Amino acid sequence: MMRSLWTAASGMTSQQLNVDTISNNIANVNTTGYKKERLEFQSLLYQTMSRATLDENDTGRPVNLQVGHGVRPVVSSRIFTNGSVERTDNPLDFYLQGDGFFVVERGEDDIVYTKDGSFKLSLNGDELSLVTSEGYAILDTDGEPITLPQNVSMADVTVDSLGNITYIDEDGESQDLGVRFNIVQFPNVQGLEAIGNNFYTVTAASGEAVQESEGETTTVSSIIQNCLEMSNVNVANEMVDLIIAQRAYELNSKAIQTSDDMLQQASNLKR
Repeated sequence: MMRSLWTAASGMTSQQLNVDTISNNIANVNTTGYKKERLEFQSLLYQTMSRATLDENDTGRPVNLQVGHGVRPVVSSRIFTNGSVERTDNPLDFYLQGDGFFVVERGEDDIVYTKDGSFKLSLNGDELSLVTSEGYAILDTDGEPITLPQNVSMADVTVDSLGNITYIDEDGESQDLGVRFNIVQFPNVQGLEAIGNNFYTVTAASGEAVQESEGETTTVSSIIQNCLEMSNVNVANEMVDLIIAQRAYELNSKAIQTSDDMLQQASNLKR
């Protein structure tokens, strides 16, 4: 009966983490570019009380007699499907459709990646730099911060689907800025590490970033200006998952109570 106590306790611990994950998804339902998480579980070790055997006469036990020792969470995977599109009519908002990520420079040799295309302009000397809400620079395909002439209005700036930037000068002529958004993909996107603020960083599991502009990716992402990618969290599905996790937690709690009652019954036999 002690086995059942620890088994049910592992189920309660796992379901608590499951509820934490679901709660985080629901909390980020309005977070730009957020990708929902899903917790995955594995069973713990099994104790084999009797093995399946066959003798020379092909008789014996056809199946094993085993009892498990509970469950443990092993993976917190992210679903990187695109979220819905929200039109903002803000020329500094960009929806990145596809598997690509924007490249952000947080500091020297500190490069991170994001799906959040809600950018801002920051005054940098005689130029305007395209930055995130925290002021981090957005990089082009040459690894340099994207800048605009100071006298250019953002309303006159156009970004095509590949990330090439053009603007209308003072004479009303269309000018190519000569820069392009650096959009990258990863060999194993599930290996990326989320570090908060809508940023991801590379790991040994994710592999190094591959530029789409170099033609080494099988697909090419598309940038849509004046729009943002919303979270891909489905609130209805999350509520269903939350109810299931809550009920599983309650059942594991009930199993502990039942095991405790059985131990109490056994301890009372000597009276």
